[in-house]
Amino acid sequence: MAGVFSRLFKLGQAEAHSMVDKLEDPIKLTEQGIRDLKQDLQASMQSLAQVKGLAIRLRKDAEDQKKLSGDYERKAMLLLQKMQSGDLQPAEAERLAAESLNRKEEADKRTTSLSADYEAQQKMADQLQSKVEKLKQTISRYENELVTLKARAKTASSMRKINQQLSNVDSSSTISMLEKMKQKVSEEESLAEAYGDVANIGNVDDEIDKALEAPSSSSDSLAALKAKMGITS
Repeated sequence: MAGVFSRLFKLGQAEAHSMVDKLEDPIKLTEQGIRDLKQDLQASMQSLAQVKGLAIRLRKDAEDQKKLSGDYERKAMLLLQKMQSGDLQPAEAERLAAESLNRKEEADKRTTSLSADYEAQQKMADQLQSKVEKLKQTISRYENELVTLKARAKTASSMRKINQQLSNVDSSSTISMLEKMKQKVSEEESLAEAYGDVANIGNVDDEIDKALEAPSSSSDSLAALKAKMGITS
């Protein structure tokens, strides 16, 4: 029973180490980091668009109030001109002109307030724009570094596999195996040669039969020479 728990514990350790290795994989971590940065970039760009949109609206509102202020001032001047020409009673003309000037002042105040808000909003937009550009550059740099990291990781993995294969080769055992093979081959060659010699050895009957065969041409030449010389035996 203890052996079962021991094996389960070792299996759990192996899985834990595997998980740690995956978490510590620099390529996967970098890829996840880039994905997170891109999400941050998208959110920042949305915020930047909103801030810029508000700044544009504030600027237009300030411009409209400034234009309105000028219109009220021009109306007050026209009322006073009509008073001088006798087209309006002085009291009525001055009352309306004063009212126009009051509204001009209100428009001026709104212009000042909106202009201040616009400047603050535009400053915030400029700061956010700078951060967005910096984030873009950071993402681009990380993506380039990721390409290099992947190439290095692939090369390192190949080198590791080759080194592992080389480290598993036992040169002494290989040489010993080759020597045994050479010895075995030599024994086989010697044995084959011995069997060949044995196969070439004939028996006595074969020798007798060979001697009884027709005389060779050399024997005929010898008999002719003896006859020429008068040798009868």
